[in-house]
Amino acid sequence: MTPVKLPDSNDCSGAIEFVKTHAPWAVGAPSPLRGGASEAKARLESINAASYSKTRNHLDGAVSGLSPYIRHGVIGANDVRNHVLDQFTKNSGEKFLQQLSWRDYWHRLYRQNPDWIWNDIEPYKTGFQPQDYAQELPRDITQGETGVAAIDQFIQQLTETGWVHNHTRLYLAAYICHWRRVKWQAGARWMMMHLLDGDPASNNLSWQWVASTFANKPYFFNLDNIRKYCGADIDTSCANNTVLSGSYEDIYNRLFPNLEPRA
Repeated sequence: MTPVKLPDSNDCSGAIEFVKTHAPWAVGAPSPLRGGASEAKARLESINAASYSKTRNHLDGAVSGLSPYIRHGVIGANDVRNHVLDQFTKNSGEKFLQQLSWRDYWHRLYRQNPDWIWNDIEPYKTGFQPQDYAQELPRDITQGETGVAAIDQFIQQLTETGWVHNHTRLYLAAYICHWRRVKWQAGARWMMMHLLDGDPASNNLSWQWVASTFANKPYFFNLDNIRKYCGADIDTSCANNTVLSGSYEDIYNRLFPNLEPRA
């Protein structure tokens, strides 16, 4: 067998051509996210834990973007924790460290209960049974052509960059599980295919939390919630997001008609 010559680690164009040659099934443009230890270090040093605490739920908030580097071992979660402890007070760094600890929590659960990752941990609390959910994602979701403007923009960001804000992941998971009534496993598999930071523990257990098979109730949202946390680059008009528009009571009653109605 002839040895495969890898491109120089600093040769971005060479790396792209290498992937096109050896993985022709990988279609689309490369992600704008840059890899490497120097990029991870720069992101680590730019962390602002105080701003993160105030803006972390906003899609343009002061998040670190370190998850892909942690996922692939470019930098360790322990390194991130120690940096925050060294650079910030306990109060200003608390929210950041809490979120970092969720990753550790998911991984500990995975090690202790590996069968939880692709199987329902608990029954659905949606008023529906597992057989009521579709096994596969509809094509309009995978292609980002649902006709729900905000959702399609979120899907485009995921498939083109390989990364989306955690709040966006929750929106997509809730839309797939509850609006479209597709099994969380199908959605988790699809998202894992695109995420540069995807790992079964954080991804799948979060999907189960949204679906309600690892929570005491389903997670859902409405259009006003997206407006509150996204920037002007997301289309949140009622005309282009009809199915997301309404009060929480209205949407709850629409999505979960078998449960006790909310007044």
